[in-house]
Amino acid sequence: MGANSSSISELPENEYLKKLSGAEPISENDPFWNQLLSFSFTTPTNSADLKLLEEATISVCKSLVEKNPRTGNLGSLIKVFLSRTKELKISAECQNHLFIWQAHNALFIICCLLKVFISQMSEEELQLHFTYEEKAPGSYGTECEDLIEELLCCLIQLIVEIPLLDITYSISLEAVTTLIVFLSCQLFHKEILRESIIHKYLMHGRCVPYTSRLVKTLLYNFIRQERSPPPGTHVFQQQTDGGGLLYGIASGVATGLWTVFTLGGVGSKPTPQLEQCSPLANQSLLLLLVLANLTDAPDTPNPYRQAIMSFKNTQDSTAFSSSNPHAFQINFNSLYTALCEQQKSDQATLLLYMLLHQNSNVRTYVLARTDIENLVLPILEILYHVEERNSHHVYMALIILLILTEDDGFNRSIHEVILKNITWYAERVLTEISLGSLLILVVIRTIQYNMTRTRDKYLHTNCLAALANMSAQFRSLHQYAAQRIISLFSLLSKKHNKVLEQATQSLRGSLGSNDSPLPDYAQDLNVIEEVIRMMLEIINSCLTNSLHHNPNLVYALLYKRDLFEQFRTHPSFQDIMQNIDLVISFFSSRLEQAGAELSVERVLEIIKQGAVALPKDRLRKFPELKFKYVEEEQPEEFFIPYVWSLVYNSAVALYWNPHDIQLFTMDSG
Repeated sequence: MGANSSSISELPENEYLKKLSGAEPISENDPFWNQLLSFSFTTPTNSADLKLLEEATISVCKSLVEKNPRTGNLGSLIKVFLSRTKELKISAECQNHLFIWQAHNALFIICCLLKVFISQMSEEELQLHFTYEEKAPGSYGTECEDLIEELLCCLIQLIVEIPLLDITYSISLEAVTTLIVFLSCQLFHKEILRESIIHKYLMHGRCVPYTSRLVKTLLYNFIRQERSPPPGTHVFQQQTDGGGLLYGIASGVATGLWTVFTLGGVGSKPTPQLEQCSPLANQSLLLLLVLANLTDAPDTPNPYRQAIMSFKNTQDSTAFSSSNPHAFQINFNSLYTALCEQQKSDQATLLLYMLLHQNSNVRTYVLARTDIENLVLPILEILYHVEERNSHHVYMALIILLILTEDDGFNRSIHEVILKNITWYAERVLTEISLGSLLILVVIRTIQYNMTRTRDKYLHTNCLAALANMSAQFRSLHQYAAQRIISLFSLLSKKHNKVLEQATQSLRGSLGSNDSPLPDYAQDLNVIEEVIRMMLEIINSCLTNSLHHNPNLVYALLYKRDLFEQFRTHPSFQDIMQNIDLVISFFSSRLEQAGAELSVERVLEIIKQGAVALPKDRLRKFPELKFKYVEEEQPEEFFIPYVWSLVYNSAVALYWNPHDIQLFTMDSG
């Protein structure tokens, strides 16, 4: 690096980096630091250049690891950065570009070195490197301050206290990135880290008082989606006469120094939508997810998760609970808008899931919104494009729907919201449909996709649970939604018959030979009968609670009445079939009385009249269908690898060698 460094490949030969990693100790007051930190270096964002940077950094690190125990140069670099950050706030207010630029460069070097150190050594070895100081002859070791804690606290203070301006954007982003790097030791362990040195620093001691401010700032960074400042407008004006006070240091500053950050997936092509995102918003959200999913310490619950669970709306004037010192207030309207707009990314969907599941204030606010479609439609779109999404993103979207459908008010209101022209729904032109009917269509489509492709029981269960939660409040179902409910039942019925036939043939074949093991058709049959039972319960729930509101469902039921014949006497379904059978018989006889060759309109009219005449007391009452989402035991086994796979794939200007990653396989997520 240094003033003359311009390309990544030259870095290992750079005289300043050679000196930093060499055998000679450099004191904190040496003019060398001004030279080292006055580089113009466009931080790469594509994976090929990031890989080159990683390789160049490794060669510098090898020398530093060897020499640092005697020179203490890593500690000196960190102390230089720490001393400069004390002036950062004033520098931002005074528009001191040079000072901020050098502080940013110091942090950039620290971050690059840390990333390699953490990937190549244990936390204990890393901790040692922070303690090494120059060994002067005849000197006695003195109790020095804890540099790791100093640096972590300084980064957090930088994020929460430095105002976000064009000239501070990059150093704010670098501070967030360096905290992610500090926590990245998890990537290099197969098992979930429960006793990490870095975790202890963040959960105890000097960092903890900043918890609520850090969480709040990261959330506001996500909400605001601030773009990178435009190139060359706020670093230094290029000198035209070759002179001027700053010329010696600053003439080589690349115009793109502050704006090289565009969001790119590591090892994958970024999508066009994501390229437009704010790098600071993206990186802040990733750090927030990492912090929220740290495991609790044996004696301390995760304070970052506590803050996320308890923050309130700025308009909420009720007193904070004394039991939670990390509570704070945030503008829920702004948060809701950002969540609605950002659901294309996994990480925004995961944040929405966490807030709905863990923060009752957010959940109550979201359910009270009169524009709930702005949130639900992007979630439905994720499920609709299930083929293009990773399975974790689909799970999160589905669980969000399940959490929302636990609320009866939500289940009623979605049928009152009328949508026009849903362009992304390709199977059929939907010029006008309620949000409730569209939700049913998308969930059923997800079940059918799952039946033919992934065959994931967990996905089935959650889809059916969401439909079951809504079923008692189905209102004015669109004719296409009603048809799809019965079509799904038809598909399940055919599958049931096929598995039954295979089981029978297999049993016959096995009587003649004792050698080959039997396929487990009994288990397959059991699973499919569970799903059929659930579908019958959903239809039954709608008929017993809101038959008069759903003539289209009765019509679809009558049109395909033969489907249900085989289940009337089946021991697993007899009880639930009673009501369905009664409804089919009742309306069939009314249609027969009306004569043959009836038009669709006339049939619907007869159904509507019959719905009023049907004696409700003849329908047998069943317990209300209600399912509640409960996180599985040890949720960290799912969420921590998922969050780090998002960091690996979506973090800005961060590259890790895929061969070093232990936490997840490269195709997970």
